[in-house]
Amino acid sequence: MKISRWLALAGLAALPGMAMAADIDGSALSVLWGVPFAGLLLSIALMPLLAPSFWHHHFGKVAAAWGLAFLAPFAVTFGAPAAGISLVHALVAEYIPFVILLTALYTVSGGIYIRGNLHGSPGLNTAILAIGAVLASFMGTTGASMLLIRPLIRANDNRKHVAHVVVFFIFIVSNAGGSLTPLGDPPLFLGFLKGVDFFWTVRQIFPETLFLVGALLAIFYALDSWFYHRREELLPADPTPDSRAIGFDGKVNFALLGVVVGLVLVSGFWKSPLSWTIAGAEVGLPGLVRDVGLIVVALVSFKLTPAQVHADNQFGWGPMQEVAKLFAGIFLTIIPVIAMLKAGVNGPFGAVVSAVTRPDGSPDPAMYFWATGALSSFLDNAPTYLVFFNTAGGDPAVLMTTLAPTLAAISAGAVFMGANTYIGNAPNMMVKAIAEDRGVQMPSFFGYMLWSGGILVPLFVVMTLIWFR
Repeated sequence: MKISRWLALAGLAALPGMAMAADIDGSALSVLWGVPFAGLLLSIALMPLLAPSFWHHHFGKVAAAWGLAFLAPFAVTFGAPAAGISLVHALVAEYIPFVILLTALYTVSGGIYIRGNLHGSPGLNTAILAIGAVLASFMGTTGASMLLIRPLIRANDNRKHVAHVVVFFIFIVSNAGGSLTPLGDPPLFLGFLKGVDFFWTVRQIFPETLFLVGALLAIFYALDSWFYHRREELLPADPTPDSRAIGFDGKVNFALLGVVVGLVLVSGFWKSPLSWTIAGAEVGLPGLVRDVGLIVVALVSFKLTPAQVHADNQFGWGPMQEVAKLFAGIFLTIIPVIAMLKAGVNGPFGAVVSAVTRPDGSPDPAMYFWATGALSSFLDNAPTYLVFFNTAGGDPAVLMTTLAPTLAAISAGAVFMGANTYIGNAPNMMVKAIAEDRGVQMPSFFGYMLWSGGILVPLFVVMTLIWFR
């Protein structure tokens, strides 16, 4: 967590003068202020492919370097107070609650181990994917993926063709299934922090989610049946013996998962006049109770979960540390980008705003769906959601009512199209790494895109014609 500590220290250094800081005028900024943000996202996308060893050991330093590339010139140009208040607002209002929720979900899901050996038939595999799709909206795509990917691979370790099972797992569990609640996928939680109602998404894009998940399950069942009934598909001996009964270890974490859901729900419905202002960022009592409660849940889960469960799940903090460090840089460098987008057609990104706007000035949901989705495919879908959320005006009350089709298109594009590449959503790479560690020959980066291009993109076209015209 060195980056977050560095960010906090930088904010504290600027505290004395923050009272004089003013809001950033995005129309007065040069597009060059977006270079650190673009550079960090490109680093996340390309460096794991071009320099994997360097990235594995130094991704935190890369994120810190891009953060400094924005913060230092910004402080020199606009003054330390303006830089400090922007920094602390991003930390307190968005980054810290975001990381706390992910940590709680990651810890709780890592404390549940599905023991025993299932046998991977098309029916069973389809059922596991369907269960994962439901769990993803309540455990998060990361939590559901980490819970189910290992038992799914064990269930199919007596088969020759397994890669397609993992590919569809990424499509359904690591992405599409997390589209119904703010717990499901980081972009939706950021929207929740911005003021979007907890149940708004499920009311608005449930038909789209049902169509996409249902179509993917049907396609998977047909494809898996074709593989399963081929000659010599099953190995002579199952590598995983039927030595233990099917069941769960670490059951206490199911109760703790319920507490996580309850804390997030309460923070959304509880209205309290009590709040504190920290360097310009308002911290309300409901949000503070939620975040403290989530920290307690994570600590209790880690303490009560037997060490053997963590060992069986190969639980470690590496993935969570990577997410925390990278998103510290993302939430910092995105500050000027959001300001420029808020400036609308008069800002440096006026062309982007115009591209998703109809001639009469109204937003085009189809363009928002594809623009958000295209960037979410190659960049991270959480900051991409924020970018287009602000492009559409950034007012949750308006976006949930008058511009509801636009926010629905942004939400669907960010969550659904994160499945187009391995780098579109954090769980994608985690699932790929786990599968390869267990001997599954996964498609290459571009090989995976052939799968997503041939299966997902046609479904997205159909969805556009039905829902986002």
